[in-house]
Amino acid sequence: MNRAIRQLVTSPRTYRVLLDLVPRGVTRDGIVVEQHLREGRFQRSLALITAFSALLSGLEVLYEHYRGSYSQRIMYSPVLLSPLLAVAGVWGALDRRAARTVLPIASALTLINGLVGLGFHIRGIARKPGGWRLPVFNLVMGPPLLAPVLFSLSGYLGLLAAALRREDSPTTGLDLPRARWAAFLPGSLRGEGLAIDQRIREGRFQKQLAVVAALSALFSGFEALYSHYKNNFRYPAQWTPVVLTPLIAFAGFGTLWSPRLARTLLPIASALALLDGGIGFFYHARGVLRRPGGYRLPLYNIIYGPPIFAPLLFAASGFLGLLASLLRRAER
Repeated sequence: MNRAIRQLVTSPRTYRVLLDLVPRGVTRDGIVVEQHLREGRFQRSLALITAFSALLSGLEVLYEHYRGSYSQRIMYSPVLLSPLLAVAGVWGALDRRAARTVLPIASALTLINGLVGLGFHIRGIARKPGGWRLPVFNLVMGPPLLAPVLFSLSGYLGLLAAALRREDSPTTGLDLPRARWAAFLPGSLRGEGLAIDQRIREGRFQKQLAVVAALSALFSGFEALYSHYKNNFRYPAQWTPVVLTPLIAFAGFGTLWSPRLARTLLPIASALALLDGGIGFFYHARGVLRRPGGYRLPLYNIIYGPPIFAPLLFAASGFLGLLASLLRRAER
């Protein structure tokens, strides 16, 4: 009995049933996402995803740093880089040359800025009364520890998009701007020349995207944990992102070893995260409107109310996980 259930869950037919739940515009005859990768059209999509991610994380940083009164000048840097990366992402989706030059520059700056921000946030927690001797209290009441890393993930997605082949790329010779910026990626992705193309053709790109989804879920879930802890988890629904975070992280990291997780648990956990983020955005928006002044004081209440865009960042993790689950797997 158990063997029959296991075969049902891990069979390619079950994978096809999951695909049937996705709109035909995505699946059609087979997996159109996979075809777009092979034909070089996915770079546009990933550039737009980068732009949207940068915009959401930048808005979060905007009012979080406003609460801190921009006490240091470096706090302006992510606020300036966020629209720069968003514009670069949209421009890169429209123009091949921008995708090879402007997008990787903006992405690299965002990635570096996020890592530098992590150092400043660690220092900010250490400088609070008690420092790291009171880790729980100072993590909750101090600067959000992993928020800068979540911001830097937008830059990593941009670098990944810049390294992908474009359908209008030269068919002969080496795309030199692309080769230069691919050097910023880990050696496992570039190898000799641009091995990322081969990884896509062989179906190994799924692992890369699934791990990014898992990391994004971990960072945004950790943010939700101490944000909801501040008001003692007043509503039961506030536990949902905390519970879903280890599930999508396990599914995302598990794809490194198990193709079964990639076609079963990963799409289910990702869909739940996407749905939960959308519902969370509704609750956060309602919380903003219920504050004194409501919609008559929109900017004030967005800044000092529940972080309105944070649930959408969690939903974005689910979207990346769903996207990864739709890709072909080498072991399948």
